[in-house]
Amino acid sequence: MEIRFEKTEHPMEKPDQKNLGFGKHFTDYMFVMDWDQGQEWHDARIVPYAPIAMDPATMVLHYAQETFEGLKAYRTEEGKVQLFRPEMNARRMIKSNARLCMPAVPEEMFVQAVKELVRVQEDWVPSEPDTSLYIRPFMFATEYSLGVHMAKSYKFVIITSPVGAYYPEGIDPVKILVEDEYVRAVQGGTGFTKCGGNYASSIAGQVKAEKMGCTQVLWLDGVHRKYVEEVGTMNIMFKIAGEIYTAPLEGTVLPGVTRDSLIHILKDWGYKVNETHLSIDDLMKAGHDGTLEEAFGTGTAAVVSPVGELVYKDDKVMINDFKIGPLTQKLYDTLTGIQWGRIEDKYGWILPVE
Repeated sequence: MEIRFEKTEHPMEKPDQKNLGFGKHFTDYMFVMDWDQGQEWHDARIVPYAPIAMDPATMVLHYAQETFEGLKAYRTEEGKVQLFRPEMNARRMIKSNARLCMPAVPEEMFVQAVKELVRVQEDWVPSEPDTSLYIRPFMFATEYSLGVHMAKSYKFVIITSPVGAYYPEGIDPVKILVEDEYVRAVQGGTGFTKCGGNYASSIAGQVKAEKMGCTQVLWLDGVHRKYVEEVGTMNIMFKIAGEIYTAPLEGTVLPGVTRDSLIHILKDWGYKVNETHLSIDDLMKAGHDGTLEEAFGTGTAAVVSPVGELVYKDDKVMINDFKIGPLTQKLYDTLTGIQWGRIEDKYGWILPVE
């Protein structure tokens, strides 16, 4: 793939690396590529970061044909820049696009675009501890027409943002509301895709949780309202009586890159990982009888997010005295160690940006 480069005449001032926050600052350049029926992908370019002009009838605004991804670039202590499993994000986006009847961005093209955009603005990858360059690829229908059908044109864009630690004051446990009114996904739906509609429909549950003093929502399955699935924008895992439990990939939960990576590590450490349906009743029972030892969400932004308390109807359980568990901490230290180059990558997950 040939990528045209347009140099900016107005470079942006870089923010203070010690106060980056998350998703607040954006870099000098973005990658853009177009797809048109009969022409396929064309005009790949890296151009100055700027607004995207759209006709009021642009189909994504009306029918939500849109998908996105999230990954990071990391700077090692030696100053080198590297990506973490970008091919998995590419494959997941292909599956998301297929479900929404959108053209696929080939894996090699996706990885090349990400790598080249990061390489061009390598000086934007921060070097302070626990900082990184967040990468947001997204794609949307650009045809302007009213009527529900596959669009005849699309745009694939990648923007980047230097970010600090997701939790500036450490990975403290959070209080979670188990949602039994709203549902996030059902079999045959779009639960396994990374599309904006999934997140828009989850906001009502998040607002409800915050009103009840909780930070996140634990979603139950959409049919029985019985089995635990995801928490917030992350997968979730539970350590019960020494074994790990997490929801299976059956079309209703996102196949997370962090989820997959931690499962590999846990199995290497000798843990039995059960990818199975776990009922909320059994989970609360384990919380009360003391066999629920740890719980944590998993995702690109935070890596792991420890859960300190579950609230379900009129019942509550506290987990590990509302402290981060030893396994959760070890998983965080190990995976971030690989990502920032502090620990040897024996899995072949790292892709250097050269």
